[in-house]
Amino acid sequence: MDTELPDHVLRNRAMWDRWAPDWVGPGERNWAQDEPTWGIWGIPEAELRMIENVSGLDAIELGCGTAYVSAWLARRGARPVAIDNSAKQLETARRLQKEHGLDFPLIHGNAESVSFPDSSFDLAISEYGASIWSDPYLWIPEAARLLRPGGRLVFLINGYLQMLCEPDEENAPATDRLLRDQFGPYRFEWSSDESVEFHLAHGEMIRLLHASGFEVEDLIEIQAPPGATTRHAYVSAGWARRWPSEEIWKARKRS
Repeated sequence: MDTELPDHVLRNRAMWDRWAPDWVGPGERNWAQDEPTWGIWGIPEAELRMIENVSGLDAIELGCGTAYVSAWLARRGARPVAIDNSAKQLETARRLQKEHGLDFPLIHGNAESVSFPDSSFDLAISEYGASIWSDPYLWIPEAARLLRPGGRLVFLINGYLQMLCEPDEENAPATDRLLRDQFGPYRFEWSSDESVEFHLAHGEMIRLLHASGFEVEDLIEIQAPPGATTRHAYVSAGWARRWPSEEIWKARKRS
């Protein structure tokens, strides 16, 4: 029952159903791409290697949105399953599946509790999905449960430093000053809407991954390329040339 879900899951479900029309266009563009690009700066897959060597793998995308990452996985020979908290986002995903002739499961649900048996997948991935909209103390252990020994977890999120520099004002970009304490709540809420995000400092993220059965293989702190632009107002390219506005974590489940 929906009423049994945590409040942040219900709040984020309502917000993403409301925001879904704003993500139709980006979803269509990403589904149409032959070569994946990642994050708000469009860094190419050849540089970040988020989905290298995925042919033949069972994969799950946690917080798929319009499911373009799963589409990229399917075209590279993986067998993806995509789950998202927003029914409206999944409506777009289903339409794009038909338009592009791809078919993989699309599940409306909460990435903190997924209805698949233990050790069902070889890869779990999230680009700004469960990785920021779900409680990491729930979704990361759940990802570990879903993965087979040796399975990979890859996720792209906001840079933690950027979150500490981002004002609580709609469309206000990150500043060159710290505005939040690093020591304190990992749950981020905003005065402009009802959504709830989660962000962990690097040390705490490493400890959580280790406690969940993962070994960290890489942390990529992304720098915006020269001349980069983004449609997002919360960070400028100038800021992201100096400090990491995004980061990618790569971990592997211990055998």
